[in-house]
Amino acid sequence: MHDVPRLDQATRTELEAAAFRALIEHLRAHPEVQNIDLMNLAGFCRNCLSKWYRAAAQERGLELTYEDARGIVYGMPYAEWKARHQTEATPEQQARFAQSHPEHG
Repeated sequence: MHDVPRLDQATRTELEAAAFRALIEHLRAHPEVQNIDLMNLAGFCRNCLSKWYRAAAQERGLELTYEDARGIVYGMPYAEWKARHQTEATPEQQARFAQSHPEHG
C-alpha cells in the first residue's frame, strides 16, 4: 500500500472510512447495478463488502452476523433488497462469472 507520509494514522483511518461510506452510498443509489456485474467487472460485490465488514468487526472482538453486515451495506435487509432490485442473471453473465471465478462454482 502506498503510504502518504503527511497523514497520521487517525486521519488516514477517517479518510478511508469516509471513502467506504461514499462507496456504500453510491451502491445504494444504484441498485440497478447487479452484484454479478460487479463481480464480473471488479471481482467484488455488495456481499463481499458485507463479509469484509463482518470480518473487520470480528477481528476487533465484536459480534456481527453476516445478515447484520448485509443490512449495513445494502441499507435494508438483504431479502428486501433482493426482492426489490435483483434480477435473474443472464446466461452470459453466469458464463462470465463461472469463467472468471471458478472457485465459486
